[in-house]
Amino acid sequence: QVQLVESGGGLVQAGGSLRLSCAASGRTLSSFHMGWFRQAPGKEREFVAAITWNGGSTYYADSVKGRFTISRDNAKNTVYLQMNSLKPEDTAVYYCAAAYSMVVPGARQKYDYWGQGTQVTVSS
Repeated sequence: QVQLVESGGGLVQAGGSLRLSCAASGRTLSSFHMGWFRQAPGKEREFVAAITWNGGSTYYADSVKGRFTISRDNAKNTVYLQMNSLKPEDTAVYYCAAAYSMVVPGARQKYDYWGQGTQVTVSS
């Protein structure tokens, strides 16, 4: 069992940056591959980025490639999502998730644990 808590969301103007954090407790984060998803009002939860347990591989949705960077610090039991050049369409609740397996990084049903989410709002 692992508990995930996201932080770092907020209101930012288009073109700005935010860094989200996901802190884990209950188990060491190095046991898991990690992902970030987001859900805008009225839309399905969608994949944003993922990282393998040791940070050796990263994966991104096309919509955020080149703007967002996922990273992790297993010693701090924390995963990060650095978001640059934010756009109004990035507005959503952002969730981190933990998976035992990363056969399909973007498949949300493959993730075993989820945080409660943090709101990101990008104004135009």
